[in-house]
Amino acid sequence: MDEDSGPDVVATDRGSPRRDGTLLAKVRSVRRALTTRDGLIGDYDYGFLFRPNLPMMKKSTLRSPFFGLNDRMPVVLALLLGLQHSLAMLAGVITPPIILSGNGGANLKPEQQQYLVSTALIVSGLLSSIQINRVRIARTPYYLGTGVLSVVGISFSIIPIAQGAFRQMYANGFCPVDAVGTRLPCPKGYGALIGTASVCALVEVAISFLPPRILLGMFPPIVTGPTVMLIGIHLIESGFKDWMGGSGPCSNPSGAGAQSGLFAKCPDINAPHALPWGSAEFLGLGFSAFVTIILCERFGSPIMKSTSVVIGLLVGCIIAGACGYFDSSGISSAPVASFIWLQTFPLSVYGPLVLPVMAVFLISATEAVGDITATCDVSQLEVQGRNYESRIQGGLLTDGLNGIAAALMTMTPMSRFAQNNGVIALTRYANRKAGLACCFFLIVMGVFAKLAAALVAIPKPVLGGMTTFLFGAVAVSGMAIMVRGVPFDRRSRFILTTGLSLGYGATLVPNYFERVFTYTGGNHALEGFLNAIVLIMETGFAVTAVVCMLLNAVLAVEIEDDIDGGTVELHSGDDAPRSGVAPEAKEGAREEENWTSSAPSR
Repeated sequence: MDEDSGPDVVATDRGSPRRDGTLLAKVRSVRRALTTRDGLIGDYDYGFLFRPNLPMMKKSTLRSPFFGLNDRMPVVLALLLGLQHSLAMLAGVITPPIILSGNGGANLKPEQQQYLVSTALIVSGLLSSIQINRVRIARTPYYLGTGVLSVVGISFSIIPIAQGAFRQMYANGFCPVDAVGTRLPCPKGYGALIGTASVCALVEVAISFLPPRILLGMFPPIVTGPTVMLIGIHLIESGFKDWMGGSGPCSNPSGAGAQSGLFAKCPDINAPHALPWGSAEFLGLGFSAFVTIILCERFGSPIMKSTSVVIGLLVGCIIAGACGYFDSSGISSAPVASFIWLQTFPLSVYGPLVLPVMAVFLISATEAVGDITATCDVSQLEVQGRNYESRIQGGLLTDGLNGIAAALMTMTPMSRFAQNNGVIALTRYANRKAGLACCFFLIVMGVFAKLAAALVAIPKPVLGGMTTFLFGAVAVSGMAIMVRGVPFDRRSRFILTTGLSLGYGATLVPNYFERVFTYTGGNHALEGFLNAIVLIMETGFAVTAVVCMLLNAVLAVEIEDDIDGGTVELHSGDDAPRSGVAPEAKEGAREEENWTSSAPSR
């Protein structure tokens, strides 16, 4: 058991170990929590969670109490904070399955899309509970789980890779298209995605046994920072297209399917209140969700700030419903309840996906180290030493096993949600009970299939206004990694400039590598290998990761001391240190520094 919460083991007179009053103590604790005012409500200032930040209101100077990992917490407060946390996760959990099962992905049927949204919530709740409860593996020094309030959801990192793979699958005949070139539902392609992910997750299982310092040495911030930023930038494109009406065929009316006129309007001509892509009405719908998020951050209470994305989504849906944009047929036909495996997909390993998905798990592992460290920090736990390193190991091992389990439960790879740390810091709770309550609400929301059907039916402009903000947060988190961990000297600027220029190019022109290889023979192994290279080269964040990693390994470190302070400046390749810098040289150095500090690369 976890040393933070495991019961004491003592010896009886007969020499056999027993748990000293554990069962009786638990019964008393549960009875006290459910039957007393102190156990149910306590003396917590609930008004703190709901007190808005309006200009005419006096700001409270009192801070809410901090609830540590195993502190006693009232039942109502644990449920309330757990609900807050699940709502903060909701938008992030449902977005990947909606994108990957929609027009930009496998084009699955509506009932399959609804099933995947429900399953995403259920799987996130189940697998988060494993991370929160840390368990020692037999008598080994290894653990499962972090033992802190560390929740997981569907990874955004898989979306660019999956979209490129689906585009390739439709092009090479792995997925079907009709006579006019319209993409048809491809459950086979989705099955290949999760089947490949289940195998590639073994990479994260393997590296979980490496010391964290070695892992961070392999993937330093100068590699992970721009990589995460490029993931967010790529996703912003799809979010912004949805904002304007949809990222599917209707965003390109001169493309496939336009001959029949089906996609002359978004989402198609048969939808309620269909309009041409980019219409002002679509812009306004997305803006209603986007601006609500901003207003919640400025004027909202703590609980509104941490759930601002969901509130923005709700406001956009209310306006869209009042204006007749909703198609309720899917909600009416959806079952009342759903669960895992009510829909299944044929599992397989798609060769070209192996290397890119392995890169996804490597990137997720390095992000996890930083996220677990931040969670320990805001939870007022140690961020060094054996106990901390065991949390890192347990978190990475569980992430890898969760990747396998998620795939077997028809879901794409999982990763921990970094916004978890912001919620903890804002509301000052890091208690396991609140985390387990969050898992409970996620599972309940997933079981009710009508909720999933309503989420799938959200008009694309509303969803795009929300996801554009959400994906922008992903890009900013990548920038934060660079700001915190990358010294912006000449060497690092050169590495970032090279990596980002190629990564931006591949992101903005994703089909630039399509005609580089001209092989047309019957060697399927060679064809699959070439397709894998094309998939990597057309994925901006993968290109950036590879280039930054290689340059970071081969470029010698430069020592640049403070010139203005009159100290020595030593560059790699110099035969000896240079001293006695002339005043005019110092002035030139100052001018160069001033220019670079205002350059866009900074």
